[in-house]
Amino acid sequence: MGKVIAVCISEKRGTQKINISKANLIENYGIEKDAHAGDWHRQVSLLSFDKVEDFRKRGAHVSEGAFGENLLVEGIDFKTLAIGTRLHCGRVVLEMTQIGKECHSHCEIYRQVGDCIMPREGVFAKVIQGGTIEVGDDLYVK
Repeated sequence: MGKVIAVCISEKRGTQKINISKANLIENYGIEKDAHAGDWHRQVSLLSFDKVEDFRKRGAHVSEGAFGENLLVEGIDFKTLAIGTRLHCGRVVLEMTQIGKECHSHCEIYRQVGDCIMPREGVFAKVIQGGTIEVGDDLYVK
C-alpha cells in the first residue's frame, strides 16, 4: 500500500506540474485539466516519493510535480511492478501501461539540475475507472 503525497497537473506538456491536492480522473482520458490527458496509453504518470527524496539528498531542490508526475506516492516502487498491474485508490482504478520513457528534449528540471529521474523511475497508466484522488489517499496494488 502507498500514500498519495501530491496530485499534480500542468496546462502545457514538458513543464513542471503543480500540486492541486485533489483531482478528478476521467475514465479512458486522464486527469481533468492536465495537458497529458487524452485517448492514449500515458494518461497518468506516477512517481515514487522515495525516489524523489533520494534525488533531493543529492542536493537537488525539487518541488512536487517537478518531474512532470501527476501522482507522487510514498511506499510503492513503481518500476518494480509489471505492465498491466492495477492500482486502486477509492473508486479509481489505474492500469500500468509503461515503465520509464525516453526523454527526447530534456525537461525543465534536467536543464536546471542536469538529471531527471522520470525516464528511469516514472511509470504511466490508463484510467480504467474514474473518480477522485486526493493527497492522503491510500493507493493499493492489485
